[in-house]
Amino acid sequence: MRIIIVDDEMLARGVVREYLASHPDVEVVAECGNGFEAVKAITELGPDLAILDIQMPKLDGFEVAELVAGKCRIMFATAFDQYAIKAFEYRALDYLLKPFSQQRFDQAISQVRASLGQGDAAQVATREATRDVVRDAMMESARDASARGKPLGRVVIRDGARVHVIASEKIDYIEAQDDYVQIHTEGKSYLKNQRLSDLEAQLDADKFLRIHRSYLLNLECLVRIEPAGKDSHVAILKDGGKLPISRSGYQKIRSVIQ
Repeated sequence: MRIIIVDDEMLARGVVREYLASHPDVEVVAECGNGFEAVKAITELGPDLAILDIQMPKLDGFEVAELVAGKCRIMFATAFDQYAIKAFEYRALDYLLKPFSQQRFDQAISQVRASLGQGDAAQVATREATRDVVRDAMMESARDASARGKPLGRVVIRDGARVHVIASEKIDYIEAQDDYVQIHTEGKSYLKNQRLSDLEAQLDADKFLRIHRSYLLNLECLVRIEPAGKDSHVAILKDGGKLPISRSGYQKIRSVIQ
C-alpha cells in the first residue's frame, strides 16, 4: 500500500511515519508540508492513500481532497473535532483526532486495507462499524460547529496540472454551465466542476446574489440596473459587462440596494 503523508508540522508527519513503520506492507512515497505539494504529489505518484491534515498553508485538507477526488483514498488526521461531518462528506475513510494512539491508527489502516480489497469480510464489517462510531461520537459538536461555519473565503480550481486559488471578493460573477460553473474574475474566467446552487450556498449571502437562474453576482461589481425591454432588466457591471436579471432576481436586488 502506497501512502502520502500531508501535514505542515514535521513532528506530526514523524508520528505518522513512526506508526506506519509497524506495517511492512506500507510504503511512504512522499511527505508534503502544504496543500499545493500534496496535489502535485498525489497527481504524479498515484498513491493508494493520502493522510491529510486539515488546517495547512496554501490549500487546506478539504481543498486538496476536492482537487484530487477519485485519484486516491483520503484519511484526515487533525487536532480539530469540528470538521468531522464535513470530512465524511468528502468520503474520507476515517477521521483521526490528534493525538491518536498506535492502536487507533492501526485500526484506521485496517479500514484502508479493507477498502482496497485486501481484507476479509470481518475487516469490512469493522471498517463500517468504526466509521459509525467515529461519526456518532463527534456528531453533536461537529453539527454545532458546522452551523457556525464561515462563508467560503476562496475558491480552488484545477486547470490541468495547475491549481488556481481565487479569493471570493475577487470574483465578479459566476455563470452556470450545466454541472459546471464559469467563474469570472479580473478579466479572466475559469471552469469548475460544481453546481451554481452549491457554490451559492457556500458564499457570503450578503455579498453574492442570485439575480438569474444562471448567474450569481458579486454586488460589489454592480454599477446600476437598466431596463432591457418590457418587464426585463440587466445588471451593468463595473467593467461594462451586462448580465440578465430575472423577475425574481429583480425583486431581490431591489430589496438589497434600496
